[in-house]
Amino acid sequence: MAEYFASGRRKIISVHANEDFSLSLIFDNGEHRIFDMKPLLKENTVFEQLLKIENFKRVYIDDSNNVCWDKNPDVNSEIEWNNKIDLSCDVCYVEGIADKKI
Repeated sequence: MAEYFASGRRKIISVHANEDFSLSLIFDNGEHRIFDMKPLLKENTVFEQLLKIENFKRVYIDDSNNVCWDKNPDVNSEIEWNNKIDLSCDVCYVEGIADKKI
């Protein structure tokens, strides 16, 4: 993680939810990475509702450059802060795997 911060933080410019519960990410330096969400998707955790693929696919990038999902898509997460599930862009970069297929 220290090496990552020393070389400069990255921003996510694109996110796509895959059928296998992974995320395809493109960063501002042009790198494509895959972040596997499966280890995080467990019952009785903040990520529990993402076990349903239709919820998982509602992923987006918020104004803070984090990967996010709204718990309730009918509620504005900019107003109701506790409606959001998020992952740091830093974690997505550091723990993501370089995707050479793209």
